[in-house]
Amino acid sequence: MDVHGRDLRYFIAVAEELHFTRAAERLFISQPALSKQIRTLERQLGAPLFERDRQGVRLTPVGAALLPHAQRVLAAWDTAWEAAEQAKTAARATLVVGMSTSPGRGGLLPAIRSRFTDTHPAATVKLRQVNWDDSTAGLQDGTSDVAFVWLPIPDPGRYIWVVVAEEPRLVAMPQKHPLADRGVVDFADLLDEPFLALPESAGVLRDYWLALDARGGRPPRIGAEIASTDETYEALVDGRGVCLLATGNAPLITLGNVVTRPVRGISPSQLALTWRADDHRPLVLDYARACRQVAAHL
Repeated sequence: MDVHGRDLRYFIAVAEELHFTRAAERLFISQPALSKQIRTLERQLGAPLFERDRQGVRLTPVGAALLPHAQRVLAAWDTAWEAAEQAKTAARATLVVGMSTSPGRGGLLPAIRSRFTDTHPAATVKLRQVNWDDSTAGLQDGTSDVAFVWLPIPDPGRYIWVVVAEEPRLVAMPQKHPLADRGVVDFADLLDEPFLALPESAGVLRDYWLALDARGGRPPRIGAEIASTDETYEALVDGRGVCLLATGNAPLITLGNVVTRPVRGISPSQLALTWRADDHRPLVLDYARACRQVAAHL
């Protein structure tokens, strides 16, 4: 015997109200329609559920036995329905991907998107450019759900990441710089050069791109602060300093009158997809999973 959830809902309303008219009003249906549905349910069960007389409506022993089970069934169904709705909403949601520079290395973004949309075809992926004064690319303040960032990241215990690219660091300089004619530049020869630095709010990432770990305790000379690719290019052309950058970002800077050279004596850079460690939303975890799969084949 198949009983519809609607039939149980009608039965529960009458059982709780013990009044057909009030139950019909609660269900937004007519009283005759409600009575008809209750009679149909009684025929299916083969027993009356209510006693009706001039004193009112009462549950029969069969109705009293059925009521708690019907309530539990509907409560479970309501929970299941809510879970399904939440899953549908999540599938249609927008995932904000923060980035400070484009991570489009070798088709990385399209490959991740392709795998991700296989799992979430209705989801929207929104790319968000973030200034360099936020080295978490929007993760720290929650304006990004996941982010492509350069390591190291401040407060690393708050985040999980997967490295998607490891690239040598180059030095960018004006084309007429005395070191521009070298094929490779030793970092020791850059120690006295003015450097372009990220804003102080970038924290450990500012220190990394100044290569503090390779300076032997000697403080850097800061020629200017930079917070975007355009600012970097203009500062280089103006001769306000040199700067380190990842190999994949060199095309963004070498637009004319600026050159890059490999640097000997410093570690390579690492680009990573990062997300908050306490964020367990399926959209976030599935994007990270797609990123891991793509990174494994690069």
